[in-house]
Parts: sequence; structure tokens; C-alpha cells
Amino acid sequence: MSKPPRIGLLGAGPWAERTHAPALAAHTGLEFSGVWGRRPEAAAALAAAHDTTAHSGEAGIDALFAESDAIAFALPPDVQAPLAVRAAAAGCHLIMDKPVATTVEGARAVADAAAAANVASVVFCTLRFSPVTSAWIDDQVATGGWFTAHAHWLGSLYGPSAESSPFADSPWRREKGGLWDVGPHALSVLIPLLGDVTEVTAVRGEPDLTHLVLRHTSGATSTAALSLSAPSKGSGTGFVVNGQHGIASLPEEWGDPIGSFGAAVDALLASVRTGLPHACDVRFGLRLTEILAEAEERVAAAGK
Repeated sequence: MSKPPRIGLLGAGPWAERTHAPALAAHTGLEFSGVWGRRPEAAAALAAAHDTTAHSGEAGIDALFAESDAIAFALPPDVQAPLAVRAAAAGCHLIMDKPVATTVEGARAVADAAAAANVASVVFCTLRFSPVTSAWIDDQVATGGWFTAHAHWLGSLYGPSAESSPFADSPWRREKGGLWDVGPHALSVLIPLLGDVTEVTAVRGEPDLTHLVLRHTSGATSTAALSLSAPSKGSGTGFVVNGQHGIASLPEEWGDPIGSFGAAVDALLASVRTGLPHACDVRFGLRLTEILAEAEERVAAAGK
């Protein structure tokens, strides 16, 4: 790209307002080309706050695609997936939120569209782009020799003592729970450390606590406990790996989400420039959806 790449944003909700839009506006290597939102008033307010153009309606989607080299998504997964297919067909590179979709068919459609259009892609799994946690993951991959790993992501978004959060109003989170909202984060760490998942066992506790037992291509096994409904005092997140060289724990401080999203933008731009796919691209996003869908099937089968 001879001129600064133009990146537009689809979505004008809390996540877009707090992370995506500030990161795009602050990035010195791009032009923030505009905001589209399902609620025109929210798109207008977010665009005005960052001195860019607001779009709404079906015509607004196409207009933003035409004015952009890449599109960032801050939308529910099954809203973003078909729009990402359209963006790829329009020649736009993709920065997607996790999960890419909550159906394998939806995620595969995105991966196929990106491949057909030869556009670059990144899925914003936060831990893979925070400088602190991504460096830790790289270090553990280089160390190797891991025997097992244990992850827990116990959020209190819907817990009995949960504090008010704008993300609690998200219908898709209420429907799909911790498995789909924080499960991609856990898998995005476990897979690079232990290899792809070859076997999934899943058990559900009330109201949305899901326990996963995973077998990986390395031969190692791992576990993950995932929820959005933990009591506030019982909530927390952690990753521990055990192996022949000892025990390693993910750092507790992960850094600024805005900075992490800026790193995801940098990763996309590098992929565009080099033609090399990023490890956390839409094909990886498809794989996450496949694993989570299999876990969901295991839970449903156990409940019969």
C-alpha cells in the first residue's frame, strides 16, 4: 500500500467504543476510515468522538467497504461472520473478534471467502497480542517438553454478586455462556503450547460452567474450566503448564486491551505486506469454532 491503509470498523457497542475505535484512531500507520453500526445514533456518536465518518444501513456497509482496505469487527459472532464474507468479497482484509462464528458452517464460510479473495486476516484473541502474554506463550513454546496444562477463566459477568457491566446485556453471551465467550481465549493459549486438539470431553455445571478435557497432537492432555457466572469472590483467570523443565504460569498482568488491539492491527498489516498468514488468522478461528462446537455437542449428549 503506497498510502496509509484505510481501516473501517463494523460495530459501535461497548467493545468497539472502549477498544477498537480508540486503537484505530491512535494508530499512526493507518487511516481510520469510518464506523458502521446497527444503531445509527451509536455509530454517529462513536465516529464523531474519533473524527471519522459514520455509516448505517445496508448501503452504509457497502460504502464503508468501498472506502476501506481492511475492516475491523466488533459485532456478535453470528452477525460478524456473514459480513466478513461480504468484506472479503469486496477485497477487504479482516480483523475479526473471537469467536469468528458459533457454527462451523459460519466460520468455514469466512475462511473460504478470505482464501478465495486472497485477503489477510487476524482473529483478535487478546492473549495472543498482548505483549506480555504473547511473549510468555512464545517462551513456553520455545521451552517445550510440556506434560499437561490447566486453564481456568471464571468470569463473574452473570454471577450472583456481579457488578453492572455493559457486556452483561449482550444476548449472544447470555445464550452461549463461558464456553463460547472465554473458551477461545483458553484454546488460543493451549493450542500453541501443546498442539492442535484431537479429542474433546466436556461436562457442564450450572449455570454455564463448562469443564473441558482435551487431548493434543503432542500427546499431552489439558483441562479448562470456563464460566461467566462465577461468584465475584470466586472469579479469576489462570494458565499453568507442567513439564520436564518445571512449572510456568501465565503472568497476571496482561496490559492494555487498546494496545493489544493495536498489536493485532500491526499483525494484520505485516501479513498484508509479506503475504504470510498470521498464526491467529481466520483458519485458526475456524478451528476454534470446530473445537467449541464439538464440546457443545458433548455437553448436549451428556444431558440426554
